[in-house]
Amino acid sequence: MDRQEIYSAAGLTAYIQEVGFLPLLDSGIRGFSAEEVVTDDCRYVVFPDGGWDWPLWKWKGPIVTEGNCVYGKFFAGKAGFISREWWPDFYNYRRSMHPVPQEGSIEETILLTLQEHGSLITRELRAACGFDGPKMRSKFDGYVTRLQMGCYVVTEDFVYPTDKHGREYGWGWSLLTTPETLFGRDACLSPYSPEESYARLTAHLKKILPQATDNQIRKLVG
Repeated sequence: MDRQEIYSAAGLTAYIQEVGFLPLLDSGIRGFSAEEVVTDDCRYVVFPDGGWDWPLWKWKGPIVTEGNCVYGKFFAGKAGFISREWWPDFYNYRRSMHPVPQEGSIEETILLTLQEHGSLITRELRAACGFDGPKMRSKFDGYVTRLQMGCYVVTEDFVYPTDKHGREYGWGWSLLTTPETLFGRDACLSPYSPEESYARLTAHLKKILPQATDNQIRKLVG
């Protein structure tokens, strides 16, 4: 798909289905991010009065809630999209590399809390897990990022605060859940072994990213 055609959430959704994987921002591989493939008008811009607009940022919610792709911090701790077609292989391999959190661990507490509530925005999850003290935010975010890298936690939607006129503002908060809650466990299962899934993933990425090195491909697959 020609990047000049991508000027809407629908266009980006179609592109994600076409390529299967797409980091949101700079991935270190030329041309391989949503930021690079959308038209210039859809990128981040700051206005003289200090306001800003970023259509790409606003598209994340509609793209995710449509249900055709999965969103989370999957690529070296950075956020991106994975099509539902490729999700089972990605989930299969990543779970093999990130064992189920140990009983009594903070990661297990986070997962159990999400399973109990269904979904929570990040700050609600942090408070529910007892990470509401000073300087605890970054530490907690590190645990959540590791769980996303292991495909245990995904983003269901984005929630924005509203002003007195009911208008949304700010960067928004991730509404987190588990992929099993969001899609059902069967939709996450692959018929292949983790090794076979890895081979399928790397072969596909090498096909769509001929400019990438083997190390860059391995980093993406994780």
